[in-house]
Amino acid sequence: MSGDDQGRRAAVNDELHPHIYGAIAALSLWLVLSVWVFFNRGGYIGLALGMVTLFFVIATGVPALIWRIWRRHAADAERRRTAEPFRAWARRDFATWSGRLGGRAAAIQILLPIVAVSLGMTIFGLVFALTVPRT
Repeated sequence: MSGDDQGRRAAVNDELHPHIYGAIAALSLWLVLSVWVFFNRGGYIGLALGMVTLFFVIATGVPALIWRIWRRHAADAERRRTAEPFRAWARRDFATWSGRLGGRAAAIQILLPIVAVSLGMTIFGLVFALTVPRT
């Protein structure tokens, strides 16, 4: 191992990059929009879709609200701290409960479930829209 590689591995992230949070919010929005576009049929489906939307608003809104409260009450130095570029963040290790993980691998593992659900629901909705006649 070279000295540069050891220095890179010595630095460990314990916070997610803001781009990861943005991607989670965007993928959640994609999921909700695909459900509304492809499954908005029938009399009472609006109520079910409203509940799904409410769930995702709460699931993304509560962490955003907690972050805003923290930011308001954080020290000035913490508020002014800017995030490092995503490329630099991804090169460093990420600390998990079970040990260290590469930043890129951590980002992929964090985003993979919501990507799979969003993409899967879109494909499922397309198949539903093309095969089930409108009533």
